[in-house]
Amino acid sequence: MPAPGNAAYLDRYAQSLMGVFGRPKAVLCRGEGCYVWDANGKRYLDLLAGIAVNALGHGHPMVVEAITRQAASLIHVSNFFASPPQIELAERLLAVAGAPAGSAVFFANSGTEAIEAAIKLSRRTGRTALVAAEAAFHGRTTGALALTYKKAYREPFAPLIGPVTHVPLNDEAALRSAVDRDVGALFLEPIQGEAGVVAADPAYLRLARELTIASDTLLIIDEVQTGVGRTGTWFAFQQAGIVPDAITVAKGLGAGVPIGAMITFGPDVSGLLTAGQHGTTFGGNPLAAAVGLAVLDTIETDDLLAHVTSVGNHLVDSVAALSHPMISGVRGAGLLRAIELSAHVSAVVADRALAAGFIVNAPTPDVLRLTPPLIVTTAQIDSFVAALPALLTGLEPTS
Repeated sequence: MPAPGNAAYLDRYAQSLMGVFGRPKAVLCRGEGCYVWDANGKRYLDLLAGIAVNALGHGHPMVVEAITRQAASLIHVSNFFASPPQIELAERLLAVAGAPAGSAVFFANSGTEAIEAAIKLSRRTGRTALVAAEAAFHGRTTGALALTYKKAYREPFAPLIGPVTHVPLNDEAALRSAVDRDVGALFLEPIQGEAGVVAADPAYLRLARELTIASDTLLIIDEVQTGVGRTGTWFAFQQAGIVPDAITVAKGLGAGVPIGAMITFGPDVSGLLTAGQHGTTFGGNPLAAAVGLAVLDTIETDDLLAHVTSVGNHLVDSVAALSHPMISGVRGAGLLRAIELSAHVSAVVADRALAAGFIVNAPTPDVLRLTPPLIVTTAQIDSFVAALPALLTGLEPTS
């Protein structure tokens, strides 16, 4: 009997899963490298990578080997105990983050959990006020949701924790006005992925560091989407030359296995949360930690940071060479990129791309977001760029 196809699976999906995501576009059954196949057997070039999660693509041998080896040894222990992979991954994260002596890692299971840990860290300053940026996305649990800007996400669940002040990104005057000695923490994404890949200016991040030091406020950098090599350095904050008080990490660290982390910088910040004040059942489990180590090892041994920069620049140059009236530019860094469109048609183009065998997404009406695996090749990028003009056929720039 043949296996069910997309339509049959999606009918079953509608009958069994909560409808918070709407109807999925396909049912994916298999992946290899930068490609995935759906239940109908159709192949797609995955230029989204689970929204910046599958850093090493699908079925990478280092990830498969790490999962197999660790699963045969030890998958889970409670946090009454430690495990070698947990300790080793914490040490590696501190090293690649350039964290000073006395820094520390708290492991969680997702980016939003890492943000929740950072919110609790800020409460230990004795101040409850928080500042975040307009258009920010920090997660959907109730604490993280208070920092997330989009009203459609927040308002159904009000009242949330607060007070939270949202300031326009890169508006230095607004930042100066908002950050004072009543604020426990300032949360910033170095690149706002869900807002359409909008970068914080390096000068703005440096000002944020100056203001938070002056007011004894924590500066917490959300690296959930930008971290672990996505922008061509281990973490995007490093490109601004600052040292934050904490960063949050997830997505690419586990290459598809759920993991999150908060990294605190220096003993004063690391000591804010003490025994019993925070915890998790699954955070830092041996399986996820072993995969995290495999990801960091592979990025380092395969020189993927340089590869990310090179392929990202190639994407920018190739799209620019099209000189297409529907494309107004490319922004972002490394392999976190937005193709800016000249009209509000990104959802249409993303659907056309899927039909043509490419997975991208439309975070805003005039942006296509690409977050491919860090191993994507220039030839694979070229195949998408070559298809772009046909995907834009019949669409007209907004006058």
